[in-house]
Amino acid sequence: MRKSTGSMKARVFQFKRYSVHDGPGIRTTVFLKGCPLSCHWCHNPEGILSVPQMVFMASRCIGCGNCASVCPSGAIDPKDPSRICMERCDLCGICVEGCPAAAREIAGMDATPTEVMDLVERDIPFYGTSGGGVTFSGGEPLLQADFLEEILVECRDRGIHTAVDTSCCAPEEVFMRVSRLADLMLCDIKLVDDGEMLHYTGGDASRVLDNIRLLAGSGSAFILRMPVIPGITDTERNLQLVAEFLLGLPLMPDLQLLPYHSSWRDKYSRLGLPPPEGPDPDEGLGIIRALDFLREAGVLTARGN
Repeated sequence: MRKSTGSMKARVFQFKRYSVHDGPGIRTTVFLKGCPLSCHWCHNPEGILSVPQMVFMASRCIGCGNCASVCPSGAIDPKDPSRICMERCDLCGICVEGCPAAAREIAGMDATPTEVMDLVERDIPFYGTSGGGVTFSGGEPLLQADFLEEILVECRDRGIHTAVDTSCCAPEEVFMRVSRLADLMLCDIKLVDDGEMLHYTGGDASRVLDNIRLLAGSGSAFILRMPVIPGITDTERNLQLVAEFLLGLPLMPDLQLLPYHSSWRDKYSRLGLPPPEGPDPDEGLGIIRALDFLREAGVLTARGN
């Protein structure tokens, strides 16, 4: 990576190349760390906290004990490598480098706009042939808005299509400022009822809806995306409220329904955290019946992803 002349940095926890589900075409997705929400079904729990975190993949561990022997602070239990004393661990990364099975990694690295652009530009040949580009996701990328704005301008100057995947849980000024720089906003709409949104995500439904209304009237390109969470977002009540909200917008946006995956539970164990209770997969309408419900309610732009 070439070094940036500026001092601004963002905390990134993943670069995903050749992504085909985070906007049009083949894309590079940059996941920024930190999120104001705590969704019961979060698929990227390593993106919730803004600080770096140790990740341990037990399925890869071969029990050699090398991580414990090289740890300079004695934070790893030599008899059980999955146990780490975080009061001692300073995330120096020596155990990561010393693991022959790649069972450890640190989620969260600081990167300058120039360093991120160096990685993004490697995939430019794929963007042109597929109509792709770069997507900034999270976590919640708007928590690092200054960095995001700078790199969106960099991409625009170099002719790289940009998308921002956001929960819309951000101050109006920040949300609209970023939307004017991005080529496409990918906006989550989870729950419309304030009480349910607060209970299941810790977020403010009114703020989300207000930001989407502003975006719909601004002329900026955007797509709404709703995760189909069994018994939570795919209830008839929530789907009816979503339909009524969309029908009240000046222009009906595209609505993508995203399937639920239970793989998030393993991610919590890798972080050494207990997973939230999560949804009951046998509840709710499911993605097919949810699509039918929305279309019957007048949301003809709804589709699966």
